[in-house]
Amino acid sequence: MKKLFVFAMGLFSLFGCCKKAPSYPQDQVVAKDGSQITFTFLAHASFAIEHAGKHIYIDPVGDFAWEKMPKADAILITHSHYDHFEMATVEKIAGEKCAILCDKTSAEAFEHDCTTMLPGGVAEPFEGLSVRAVAAYNISEGHTDFHPKSREDCGYVITLGGTTIYIAGDTEDNDDVLSLQGINIAFLPVNQPYTMTIEQASRVVKAIKPTIFYPYHYGQVEEKTDIEALKRSLEGVCEVRVFPME
Repeated sequence: MKKLFVFAMGLFSLFGCCKKAPSYPQDQVVAKDGSQITFTFLAHASFAIEHAGKHIYIDPVGDFAWEKMPKADAILITHSHYDHFEMATVEKIAGEKCAILCDKTSAEAFEHDCTTMLPGGVAEPFEGLSVRAVAAYNISEGHTDFHPKSREDCGYVITLGGTTIYIAGDTEDNDDVLSLQGINIAFLPVNQPYTMTIEQASRVVKAIKPTIFYPYHYGQVEEKTDIEALKRSLEGVCEVRVFPME
């Protein structure tokens, strides 16, 4: 199994010890090159990544104290649904030289310069961060209109410090996802009924073999996800880390 070590976990401020700063759950890992990666979990599909002094935000939306958070060096938007793309939040969080990467549909509505990512596309927003887009779409009968393949929504495989992190966006266990290789950390959506069931998420984890799996994008709908059952299905397969994303 690939070696990826825990540095610390718990409740920390995004700003360290600043008393007035908002506090959200965080987890830290040590990348393959020995550098530290910090994940800050905001809610649902929104979270932040800090590495080597750079701040990356994934699908930043919602009523958070954005003005008190570090300005973004990069923002990744997976698709244009309201719980993933919110222009007002992008404007609040973007730094002066922020690189914004987004899917085709979000790019069409964008009022700022952004890099349009299509499945298979690659980008290097700044030195030390590489991004590859992965197709994100539903395949289950009756669900294909939620995230149709033709819309070209994206998930992203990002590399930091030699560690590959798959951020799936809204998708199911389609062939584009199941064929991924070399993934160290995976964020998979388990929001019912719009993304993966626990069975689909378990299948993906067993196929792509990450060292660490974070379930995310769940809890804000009537149909609740049985996270404990998901954890049980992956006992002995990989480490499953669960943080509040509701």
